[in-house]
Order: sequence, then C-alpha cells, then structure tokens
Amino acid sequence: MPPPTAGDPWLTSRRFGVVIDAGSSGSRLQIYSWRDPRTVRLEHGDAVAFQLPQVEKGAKDGDSWVRKVEPGISTFGDHPEEVGEYLRPLLEHAQFQIPPSLHAETPLFLLATAGMRLLTQEQQVGVLKETCTFLKFHSNFRIDDPSDVGPCGSSVRIITGEEEGLFGWIAVNYLMDGFTASDDKPTTYGFLDMGGASTQIAFEPSPAERAQTKNLIPVRLRLLGGRDIHHEVFVTTWLGYGTNQARERYVAKAIDEYEAKRPPGSPHGSSTEGELIEDPCLPKDLQLTETPVHVDPVSDAHVNRPHTLVGTGSFEQCLEKALPLLNKAAPCPDSPCLFNGVHVPPIDFSVSHFIGVSEYWYSSEHVFNLGGAYDFVQYERAASEFCAHDWQAIVKEHEAQRSRGQDRKAHDGQSIQMGQWDESVNLQRLQMQCFKAAWVANVLHDGIGMPRIVDAGGNVTSGGDHKDVEQHAQTKGLGRPMFQSVDKVGDVAISWTLGKMVLEASKEVPPISSDVKPLVDPLDDLADSEHSPIRPIRPFLDFDAIEDSISDHLPTVLTRQSLGFSFIAFFFYVVMISVMLALIVRLRHRIRRAVRRFRRKRDYYAEAYGMEEGRGLNGSPSVSRPPSPSVKSSARALWRRFHHFLFPSLRRPSHLTVGMQKLGARPPNASPVRMSPIRSHSMPMVLNALGPAGITPQQPVPRPMTPSSPNMHGKDALSFASSRNSSQISLSTLMPTRAGARSNGALTPTR
Repeated sequence: MPPPTAGDPWLTSRRFGVVIDAGSSGSRLQIYSWRDPRTVRLEHGDAVAFQLPQVEKGAKDGDSWVRKVEPGISTFGDHPEEVGEYLRPLLEHAQFQIPPSLHAETPLFLLATAGMRLLTQEQQVGVLKETCTFLKFHSNFRIDDPSDVGPCGSSVRIITGEEEGLFGWIAVNYLMDGFTASDDKPTTYGFLDMGGASTQIAFEPSPAERAQTKNLIPVRLRLLGGRDIHHEVFVTTWLGYGTNQARERYVAKAIDEYEAKRPPGSPHGSSTEGELIEDPCLPKDLQLTETPVHVDPVSDAHVNRPHTLVGTGSFEQCLEKALPLLNKAAPCPDSPCLFNGVHVPPIDFSVSHFIGVSEYWYSSEHVFNLGGAYDFVQYERAASEFCAHDWQAIVKEHEAQRSRGQDRKAHDGQSIQMGQWDESVNLQRLQMQCFKAAWVANVLHDGIGMPRIVDAGGNVTSGGDHKDVEQHAQTKGLGRPMFQSVDKVGDVAISWTLGKMVLEASKEVPPISSDVKPLVDPLDDLADSEHSPIRPIRPFLDFDAIEDSISDHLPTVLTRQSLGFSFIAFFFYVVMISVMLALIVRLRHRIRRAVRRFRRKRDYYAEAYGMEEGRGLNGSPSVSRPPSPSVKSSARALWRRFHHFLFPSLRRPSHLTVGMQKLGARPPNASPVRMSPIRSHSMPMVLNALGPAGITPQQPVPRPMTPSSPNMHGKDALSFASSRNSSQISLSTLMPTRAGARSNGALTPTR
C-alpha cells in the first residue's frame, strides 16, 4: 500500500524511527512513528503529563512498516563488500515509506544480535564498516557521528543479549502499562525471551531485594510532562540455553549414553545399521538421523558418527531427560543462582509477574492454542497428547489442513484439536514441538523457579490482548496471572526493537530542567562501567575483547587480574609510540631541512623589518650594548639546547651563517646591533673601504654608523635622521647572494 501523501492529516507533527534487527537468520526492518511530544503536550496539556510518548507502527495501514531479507548479515563476514546490495531493499523500502522531507530528522539504527556476536573481531569490524558506509552515503537518515563505539556511533553496532533483554523489558512494560504503578501492581512486569541460541530474563527486583542486589542496570525514560522515571533492572542471559542449542546438547548426551552402554569389545558401528536410540522427546515412531554437535572431545571417534533416534512420544519422560541440561549443580560464585551457575536475585512471584515472548509464545500458542495466561495443567495435558500421537497421523493431518486451509477453532477450556494448528506451523516445527514444549516447561519451573499453579478451569485467549488475558485469569480465580505468553498487544508486536524506539521517543521530550542529564541507552548510563559484568560490544579497538579471546594463551602474570591493567592496551600503545619514533628517525633529514628553511625565513624577515623600524633582530631598540636576556630568550636557548640534544647534526652552522662568516660579518642573530639603512653618501665610503677588488674574506667590513655613534655629531646626526625617513631600501640587498650574482646593480663577492 502506498504511503500517505504530504496533505494527509496523519502526517501532521509525526516523527519516525527506523530499526533494522540484524539477526542470525535474517534482517528485519521495522518503521515506528509517534507524534511530536511538544505538539501532544500543547494539545492535551497536563492530561498527558504522566504518559510516555505513544509509539505505534510507522505505516498508516497494512504491514508496510515491516520488511525482511534473508539470510543473516553475519553470513557476509568473509566478504563484507556485499553488504550494501544485501541492505539495499530494506533501505529503499524505508525511503519510500517515510516522506523525504522527514528523512534528515529520522533516526536509523542497525543493531546486530546473536549471529554477529559469533564472528571474529576482524569480521565484525569489516561488516560494520561496510554497513556504516552504505547507510551514510545512500540515505539522508539521521546517523550518529563516529565515536569510540564505531564509525557510525551507536547507530550501527552489535548489541549484547543483555541489551536485548533491557529493550524487551521496556517494550513489555510500555505495552502492558507497567510504568503506571498502582496499589495492586507495585512493581513492573518481568520479561522472558527465549530464542534458538539463548534465553534472557529481565525484571525489577522488589524494593527489599533491590537494596541488596548488585549489578542493577539503570533505565531512565521521560514522560511527556518532562519528568524522568527511574527503574533499576536486573538482566542476564544464558548462552546455549535456547531451544535449538539445548536440543543439540540433548542429542549429544543421548548418543554418549547410548555408546557408553555398549558391551565391552562390541563393534562400534553407526546406529543406522539397525540399532535405534529411543527418544521420548520425539512424536511416536518418528525417526531422525542426528549428528552430535556438543560432544566430549575425549570421546571415541564413533561417538561423532550419525545415529538414528526413534520417538517414543512420552512428554513426562522428556521432561525428566531434559532436566539435567539446566546444569543446576554448577558452582555458584555469587549466590543465589538459578541454573548453570548464573546469579539471579530472589524472585517473589507473588509480586513479580512475567511476560514471555518468542519461544514461550510459539510453543504455547501455535500448536496447543494455549497462549496467554499460563496454566501448567492444561499445558502438560496438551503436550502429552501431542507427543503420544503417531508421526504418520500428524503428517497426514498437517497435509489435510494445508489443502483445505482450515482456520483454527478454539474450544472452551481445552487445547486445539490435532490438525488445526497455526498456519505458520511446518513439519520441522512439529518434529521439535515435543522437545521445545518440555524445554520451556523445565526452564520456567525448574530453572527460574516458577511454582506450578493449577488452574482447573482451563485457559482460553482471544488474540493475546493483555486485558482479555487478565479478565480470563480473574474469572478463573487466579487474579493477575503469574506468567503469560504474549506475541502482540493490539496490533503492535512485542519486540526489543519497540523498546529501543520508546527510548528514542522519550529523548525528544524536553526535560523539565536544563540540569537533567540527557537520556542514553541503559548500558551507557552505568555509574561504574569498568566493574560491571555487562559491557557493550566494542569491536573497534576493544582491548578487553582481544584480551578475552587470547586469555588462555597469556601467562598468568600478564592477565588483567595480576597486572591491574590491560596488557593488550599497554602493548598497543608501546607499539604505536615505537612506530612514531621510527618515523621521526626515518624522516629526520626532511625535518632538518624544514627547520632550516623556517629559520632562514624567520631571520630574514626579522632582520628586514627590524632595520626598517630601527630595531634589532630581537625587537629591542638599537643601542650600542646588547639587551639583557629575557624570559623569552632564555626559553629559546633552553629549546635550542634540547633540540641539539635530539639532533646533534643540526649543530653545524647553516649556509647563511657560513656565507656571512666568509664575508667577515656576524651572523644575523649574533648581535642585536642595528645596521644602518644604506644612504647615498655612505656608499662611497663603503666602496673605498672595500677597494677596487671588492670584498675579501680577510678584510673586515666597517661597522655602519648610527645616530649614537661617537663620530656622528650635530649636523651629521640630524642629516642621518632625516635621510632615514626619505630613503628607500631594497630588501634583496640585505642578504648575501650566490657567488657571481648581481643584485640591484651592486657587485657581490665572488670566490
């Protein structure tokens, strides 16, 4: 659908923002919009003073506010020069949807996630540089200037899993009105996100726990009235605990256990030769040939060979077999810990309520139709029924649904019937649904510690709207649900990109006072960033990242803990200083010549203007005695000695000094005594002194007379003073010239 025209009232005072979520499987462009906070405040006054700017889709109608390309941007790590063509469709789409007159004030962000984090630092730098160059030179969108973050500042960068969690936490509480506190909702909502590679948690601890919890991240937003709201959020991420990587570890563990049970001396062949490994996390009778990824490196080679797993379809056994993957027995250096030794403050689930997105929603809603307020009994029942179905029957129902295009029909208090799944569900999803459902339940209850609340009334949702979810939960006697999976609120999807735009819209609200600090991203607002366990990803000259990558190869005495500083940073600066010194030594002859030329010009103009004004070379009046040394002259002498120490060869006299010494005259900077301007009656006297043969090196040049000379009295002195003002001087006669040359008709000495 074409964008609105310039005269459309929808565009009045409207602002836009663009975020490109550069993920591991693709890059998704999302356009958001909001009305200018100043205009909203003028129109509605104090009625909106305690509200955040209303961020919505960046298109008036339809889904044109979203555009996606595949594959992920991280696939260009080895050939970053192709990034421009990859991003061109996204950029052109944004330029078409947003009026050209608003491009210059529209912020554009490309924030990369998990896929880019897996690249080497050199690959990261290459991709980010090419991305920055393309976006800057092919659009007029607002992009940050270069900084220590990168060539495009914070506009093009890699974000951490913790930053994803913080932005998601902002988005959830923005859509669920979590920032508006009330008596029955004293705290904000917690945020849970699970992808294929990692899972995150972000929540605001209770006031009692907040005072005892370290490493809280400050989050500041600005209401339309200009007042800032402050929250302290705990956020952490578990790498390797997303559904896909958890499945890989599960398969490796199953194969390792199977091989360990082989009788001693039995041949080690592949299980595809007739031996099957029973897997309760696959639908009944489904056979999959798996190659282990996460295996013990000291295991025998046969463990790495493909094995065939056959499903037994037992959800209860799947829960039990997947539970050890949480690694609850890992050491906990900072108690308390939830799983895998990761510290998390105590969670009071009677006060803190959580929203789950991504896999929490997909596993509950797309197959079981149980998205929304979470009910463990109904969830376990639906999962058990699905896993127990024969795989061939599941495939047949899936094909039948595709052929008739049947929509799902909800049944009150029960899960959806088989074959009436979401239209986005494919066979690969159905193969992994049993394991993913079990993994979500294990993380919620055994990992995070959420109690298994029984809801005998079942669960029904109506599109994921949070008001409907809470209404159904209250009808069942649950009150405010402890956990609910949500995909969107109204027509706005819950995404960390929305949280980023809420923060950007808040930055445009004028503060209530000029003393208020400007709003920044949460990780840029840390009081003690050096000791924070969460650090932004800085691939450009990031010494910490380099040191972390080679820490295993460094001796203990060279680590940051032993030295108290980064050895990599110290080594870098030493190398840079050495290179600079080497360049100086290499170019010393050029530097000397440049210094000589500068000195010659300085002395030449100083002598010329000094003679014209009747002053000496150092600017002092022309007197018979040299002036007393000043602070300036002392500083020059000190610098000259220091310079001669660095460059001993410069102590040799310059060509100008040698020439004047051959003439028997003093160098220009040897004496402050002024030379008299050339007069018509003084020239014969000088020529007579020189003789017919001209000047010889043995003949001293008679000192010119000055008004203060003892031989000038009365009339001669008066005549000298009057002739000074009427005479004309040719500056070219003041400097010695090459042998045999003529200047203004006067003879110059020859060898």
